[in-house]
Amino acid sequence: MRLSVFSTTLAVALLTLPALAQDTHHAPVGQQIPSPECFVQKGAWQGGSKPCTPQDFDAWLKDITHWRMERKIRIGYSNERYQQPAFKWAQSAFMQPQLMVQDRYFYDPVAGKYTVDRYLDDLEKRYGGIDAVLIWPTYPNMGIDNRNQHDMIRSMPGGLAGVRQMVADFHHRGVHVLFPMMMWDQGTRDPGMSWPQAIAETMKEIGADGINGDTQDGVPLAFSLAADKSGHPLVFEPEGSPSDEALAWNVLTWGQYKFDFVPMVDRFHWLEPLHQVNISHRWNRDKTDDLQYAFFNGEGWESWENIWGIWNGITPGDGEATRRVATIERAVAPFFASEAWQPFYPTHRYGAFASKWPLGKQTVWTIVNRNEYDVAGRQISIPYTQGLRYFDLYHGVELTPEHDGDQAVLSFSMEAHGYGALLETAGEPDAQIAGLMGKMKQMTATPLSSYSHEWKPLAQQLVDIAKTEPAGTLPDGMVKIPAADYLFKVEGLEIEGFNDAGVDVQYPWEDIPRRYHEHTMHIASFYIDKHSVTNAEFKKFLDATQYHPKDDLNFLRDWKDGRYPDGWGNKSVTWVSQEDARAYAKWAGKRLPHEWEWQYAAQGTDGRIYPWGNDWDASKVPAPDRGRTMRGPDNVDAHPAGASPFEVMDMVGNVWQWTDEYVDDHTRGGILRGGSYYQPQGSVWYFPQAYRNDQHGKLLLMAPSYDRSGALGFRCVKDAE
Repeated sequence: MRLSVFSTTLAVALLTLPALAQDTHHAPVGQQIPSPECFVQKGAWQGGSKPCTPQDFDAWLKDITHWRMERKIRIGYSNERYQQPAFKWAQSAFMQPQLMVQDRYFYDPVAGKYTVDRYLDDLEKRYGGIDAVLIWPTYPNMGIDNRNQHDMIRSMPGGLAGVRQMVADFHHRGVHVLFPMMMWDQGTRDPGMSWPQAIAETMKEIGADGINGDTQDGVPLAFSLAADKSGHPLVFEPEGSPSDEALAWNVLTWGQYKFDFVPMVDRFHWLEPLHQVNISHRWNRDKTDDLQYAFFNGEGWESWENIWGIWNGITPGDGEATRRVATIERAVAPFFASEAWQPFYPTHRYGAFASKWPLGKQTVWTIVNRNEYDVAGRQISIPYTQGLRYFDLYHGVELTPEHDGDQAVLSFSMEAHGYGALLETAGEPDAQIAGLMGKMKQMTATPLSSYSHEWKPLAQQLVDIAKTEPAGTLPDGMVKIPAADYLFKVEGLEIEGFNDAGVDVQYPWEDIPRRYHEHTMHIASFYIDKHSVTNAEFKKFLDATQYHPKDDLNFLRDWKDGRYPDGWGNKSVTWVSQEDARAYAKWAGKRLPHEWEWQYAAQGTDGRIYPWGNDWDASKVPAPDRGRTMRGPDNVDAHPAGASPFEVMDMVGNVWQWTDEYVDDHTRGGILRGGSYYQPQGSVWYFPQAYRNDQHGKLLLMAPSYDRSGALGFRCVKDAE
């Protein structure tokens, strides 16, 4: 009997579950709310399409408005944080690039100084400037040694004082500054305090405005509270979609969208119109989708060009579209916070989608043409009200409406994949709108279609390595490598980018950078150091030359008072930049090796995978260090069984070794060979090891202070007669 009662109760409960759930026909999919179903074009075999009616729009808007109201009740929502002065800047932060610290427009390694004005002037010229910037000093270099994400900031030129002044330079230009936070960084040096406190203290010291939560679906409230407690509140911007509840303290987010022909509504901007989203699709080479979705939703864009040192530059066409979108959005920014936002306000033309933004006694519409063709003529109908005037903000002209019953019909043109913007107001537009119209009239006199949309990878150049004075006899401590015709085959180990054009490097015989390389070449005979340069050998150089680098932060960081640690004389010298290594080589009458010379010396002519053969043998290399502190490398002669065919020692698994450098207009990259003993654990995002003879690492270069590493040394070569 009791079983029967239980069964009946359970059945009733299951039948009533749908009534307890959110009653909506347009539930969000991830971060996006689907459009009215009538917009979905269907083939005849699917039953065909039907035109949208006013009832379709009304039902859809009523449905998602009810969802918003109930959702806020369910999550106990409060927008108190959005009202605080410290966070209001984020509401109009429409254009936010991700800036790699290695970008040569941001830092000049020759002059040894930050060049914020040069960086900002370039963006102003190419696409109208930015409102905020995400400065990225960590991945993909992090994990080459045990420096954690805070240490990577401290390693930037000038240390934290230099970074603080750089941030102030951005503030002087009206640009707010964010840095990233990597929750996956659990294998490098322990920061010695809680993560929220460590983040808050570092950002306060450098004066940053916010944090991007890398790989995070929402930044926990504890981080906001820690920043508040420090007296330096921070804006937090998760990369992924936070929970609706976290919207109360994550006042910025990225929008990594799915792009369909019909734009979708951003879930978070719909829930909270004060919330700002920066749409990001880093690998898109055409930015039309990004920009049109942003304009339709009254949101911003992550104008990300330097992707981990891989240049995905904005085309002139997209740059001009960005300039126009940003100019309009900045001028009408308060409208995008309207609680009365109406997405998918009805339009006359198929493929033209509008959002209505009422504010006080004025209304703005942002419109996108998703079609591959121009549309002109009757575009939108608005209930007629005596005395109201209508302005085409995109073209900077006043419109004369056509009266159709109780409707005012507005006619104007939109280019293929173009934009429209309208203002309804009584009387004369204010000075800001008048200024906007003047700018837009001048801008749009030239159609977007006249600007190039051709995308090209950025060419790279190999930095020249001058020949040495040729040696006729075998120099001490070196091995002679005979001349040979050599098949040089190598793969770059970048974690992202797949095999896209522009990834990795461009060798002199290639037309563009790419990940996979193969080339038969003749290599002249040369001499190479049998072992990597040791601390004792580097000390002789310092004693002989009194060498001291201008940028000395992190120089010989594991030495003290000009001396290496006891027992470290026969270990590879580390914490030396490429510039330091070149200075040593010049003093020794040598040079750094070209990468193919290094690989030939490690591989010979039989294509073997490792210096000793084709099978990995852990006994032939140092034991890996997987801790959060670094024990230091092994002695350079500790693993004779790991010798190459030419008896060159210590090629793999002890310390990385400097070889070539490649440069393009924006980034420098140092090619590292051999991998190291240090293997931080806990994440796939740490700098990948390259133990194989046919793989290399690419370290993005900024400045000596930043480039030096506790797992990176070098060996030299000398040309032979």
